[in-house]
Amino acid sequence: MRKPDYHFLVCNSFRVSGVPQGVCNKKGAVDLLGYLENEIVDRGLNAQVSSTSCLKICEHGPAMVIYPAGWWYNEVDIKKLDTILEALENGQPAAELLAT
Repeated sequence: MRKPDYHFLVCNSFRVSGVPQGVCNKKGAVDLLGYLENEIVDRGLNAQVSSTSCLKICEHGPAMVIYPAGWWYNEVDIKKLDTILEALENGQPAAELLAT
């Protein structure tokens, strides 16, 4: 297996019990996972997607981090995700959407 160029960590607010109950999950983060997986394949990106426990920025969810660069994005939706993926195709962050 080749190491991925990008690793997407999408907050789904999972708790220790495994139950998704936080803000990111309630704001549709789970819907981003399937869309993201399909877009990665369609765009030919060498990337992996993981769903995470709480990333501790609930007031700005759904939250997502892309490693190894450490790019954080807040209030991610499908439209923002498309912008982020377009930038990644050029090896860049979507600078206008980066969390500050």
